[in-house]
Amino acid sequence: MKNQPLKALNNPDIPGVNLADLKVLMVSSEAVPFAKTGGLADVAGSLPPALVRQGVEAALVLPAYRTILESGYSWRPVIGNMPVPLGNAMLPTDVLEGETEEGVRVYLIDREDLFNRPNLYGNRHGDYYDNLERFSFFCHGALRLANALSITPDLLHLHDWQTGLIPALLKGPYWDWPNLTGMPTVFTIHNLGYQGNFGSDRLWVTGLSHSQFYHADGLEYWGSFSLLKSGIVYAHAVTTVSPTYAREIQTDQGGMAMAAVLRSRGGDVRGILNGVDYGIWNPETDPHIETHYTLRDTTGKGRCKAALLRELHLDANLMEAPLLCIISRLDEQKGFDLLLSAIDGIMETGAGLVILGSGKAWISHALSEAQNRFPGRMALRTGFDVNLAHRMIAGSDIFLMPSLYEPCGLTQMYAFKYGTVPVARGTGGLEDTVLSFDPPTREGNGFKFYSYDALDFLQSVQEAVRLYRKRPVWEQLMQNGMKMDFSWDRSAKAYTDIYRSIKR
Repeated sequence: MKNQPLKALNNPDIPGVNLADLKVLMVSSEAVPFAKTGGLADVAGSLPPALVRQGVEAALVLPAYRTILESGYSWRPVIGNMPVPLGNAMLPTDVLEGETEEGVRVYLIDREDLFNRPNLYGNRHGDYYDNLERFSFFCHGALRLANALSITPDLLHLHDWQTGLIPALLKGPYWDWPNLTGMPTVFTIHNLGYQGNFGSDRLWVTGLSHSQFYHADGLEYWGSFSLLKSGIVYAHAVTTVSPTYAREIQTDQGGMAMAAVLRSRGGDVRGILNGVDYGIWNPETDPHIETHYTLRDTTGKGRCKAALLRELHLDANLMEAPLLCIISRLDEQKGFDLLLSAIDGIMETGAGLVILGSGKAWISHALSEAQNRFPGRMALRTGFDVNLAHRMIAGSDIFLMPSLYEPCGLTQMYAFKYGTVPVARGTGGLEDTVLSFDPPTREGNGFKFYSYDALDFLQSVQEAVRLYRKRPVWEQLMQNGMKMDFSWDRSAKAYTDIYRSIKR
């Protein structure tokens, strides 16, 4: 919908519109292509079009971030000065509307002082100090726009702590509002490590009654309150982004102090593996890579590798060695302590290494020092460049994901499609998607280790490098991954089944 006039809405007043029998209003703090910091955006942006293909009418609510307003997409105002509560104040806000080419309506909660900022959640000093205010306001705004526009979805699908307040609001101040009474909710946890925890003295900001909601079975959480817990406790259905992660977060070891809360759901926390948008991630059509290639003819991958080596100023002799790749947030969760411990041993294999990401300063500094020790064989690019990410995945041979935990992981799914073989720790969605390769049978699609240990990680990398030099076997391994199908239609069907089980 970039720089294009908006299409007519799926409105019952417009003759000839075939309304779906299932209507879902999705609320998220980010979604591609509008605003992104991580995998949440990929899901919130890709799932609604997949639902439309399943015959579901889907709409999406986002904050009106500066990046969205300045990105060149067309928006039109549909509500002006809608009153939205923030603590004891009532603030006017505007609602903007657009529609994607796939038929997904998108609404923006437009309050300049809260959302028109350089970043989504914070800056180099940390999280924005008023994120509780910002996302409490967003949650109230999402409910009020649904009421003001007489949107009557069958349910709300909510994502991560930034929207976790909504199920509690529906049982509190909005319990008897038109279009919202008895509204079912699905709450999806994308990363349990981000919980939206705030001091109990700030509960008043949310608009919830302390006596009704601040207790052990409500939002109270170790003397504070948690918006993630709000979503878990009060939503009608709780999902997360892979079957293994759903099991892991209900254990004391993997539950990050939230395991008992999740277990209180009685075992109904369901893991649905995320999907991939192959309209974006596909070497046969990708506009960002040097040349296209296919499962039947992978010769173009070598040209992509040569172009990447030139772009990153790496030694051309690496064409004869495996090129390893990491595209990730620079964070301990992603296993960078293992990488830094093993990096000398990895480079002794003769491989090259390219890294793209942003995050913790100490990790970036340590990687920069390593880059200086291995000139011509290692390249670090900080920040995030989505076009470069495509070129790196296409031009690399092996993709590294030594994660401490990984709810789902999407980049290993992208890597499969491009014939880039993952070396991953068997946790969360990596356990569900990476199958250890067995040379005698030539079955499997990658290399996997389990102990969070630098030596185990190094040995898996060494095994991958050894196999890389056996070209016929490696070609089979590449093809095994390229044949994998992680399309969103499969995941959308699973969500649709949940929607139908709770729809009002």
